[in-house]
Amino acid sequence: MTEQAATDGLARQLRAARRWAGITQEQLAGLSTVSVRAIRDLEQGRVRHPRRETLRLLADAMRLGDARRAALELAVEGAPADTVMREAFGAELAPPPEPLRRLVGRTEELRALTGLLATEHERLLTVVGIAGVGKTRLAQEAALLLHTRDRMPVLWVDMGTAAPAAGSARSPRAALTAWARSLADGGPGLDELASVVRDRAALLVLDGHDAASRPAPQLLELLHSCERLKVLITAREPHRTPGNRLLPLAPLPLPAPEPSSDAATPLPGASLSAGEPAVELMLSYVGHMRPDLLPTDSVVRTVARICHALDGVPRAMESAASWLLLHSLEELLRIARTSPLDLVDDATLSDVNEEGLGAVLAAAVGRMDTAQATLLGDLGALADGWTAEQAAAVLAVPAATVAREVHALMLRGLVRRLPAEAEGASRFGVLNLVRGLAADRAAAAARRSAALVH
Repeated sequence: MTEQAATDGLARQLRAARRWAGITQEQLAGLSTVSVRAIRDLEQGRVRHPRRETLRLLADAMRLGDARRAALELAVEGAPADTVMREAFGAELAPPPEPLRRLVGRTEELRALTGLLATEHERLLTVVGIAGVGKTRLAQEAALLLHTRDRMPVLWVDMGTAAPAAGSARSPRAALTAWARSLADGGPGLDELASVVRDRAALLVLDGHDAASRPAPQLLELLHSCERLKVLITAREPHRTPGNRLLPLAPLPLPAPEPSSDAATPLPGASLSAGEPAVELMLSYVGHMRPDLLPTDSVVRTVARICHALDGVPRAMESAASWLLLHSLEELLRIARTSPLDLVDDATLSDVNEEGLGAVLAAAVGRMDTAQATLLGDLGALADGWTAEQAAAVLAVPAATVAREVHALMLRGLVRRLPAEAEGASRFGVLNLVRGLAADRAAAAARRSAALVH
């Protein structure tokens, strides 16, 4: 790379930034205290070694965001920004976040997700499910597999955290992330990101993209511009967009109901947690908090009952286990059965915006319209194991309406499918974690309706 090429790259970056800011050279000079002549020389490539302070003044005057500031930083160091950005997006330098824990009980979901990502025509996918169900962890595992197996660069954007302050992106990787975040929120960044990705196979992950009901049009334009790019979104509610493949993520499978007293007892030495991912995961949490609780048959059975009460939601189980510092295992089971939301908030597991799982679940129920919330409350009053036809008959609601609403509730993770007997009809149940919230919402709606009548 010649020195002249690097200078030309800086000139292009500066001209593009000024035009993006919508100001003339004279206006930029007045805002930055840098002379018009110096700006003209920079934009025409006559200055090969500009002072960093000069570029900082120009960037401040144009109010550049992180991405464009990083491009100028790279250019002043003698490297064309577009080349450095493309190199930063190579497979070796663009891995996904390294998982801190092993993935438990998601073999089939991982196979389905990676299988879709490996196909040519599935390019926009959304893993959707209730808060705390493990969407981020599944996306991490899928991204890591594609990165290591297929040498695919991954750009991971945590949409749930606040964007960095302006001027804080001092690396190509940070600039790429800033472009992607801006584009996902409907802002600029399309041209810059498209010029980096181009025709290479790559994966963009927008983790926790909950702010919008559908991806921004710019994101779809990026997919059209970069024909081998794939976008994976994790969200609490489905994104309604043509071509978007939804993958609902249910809580971990629960162990079968306890056998009756006359049923055959397990063989000596048989593991009560084998093949039960929810129980296995909960036992690991219990073991970390209370190493003195050995996994005897009695402990494992109590843990299995707690898993049922907490719906097999990983984050709820982890938070509940932390309360073993205060409660016995039997007390934990009693609270989980009567007031499960009292166990799901743990200061160490709260979101970055200080919202605990309970508040997030309450917000999910609160966003529902009155009719859907009322139906959820009514369904929650039924014993688990109802079919859509049975629910329609009991509630005196048209079967088509119940089927449509149950489908929508399952996509949002508020209703789960229960194991069916052989080839029988699908059976469902409302999550225990939202049952009380839905009942409260339905009762409040009924009171408002009665008040309007009177």
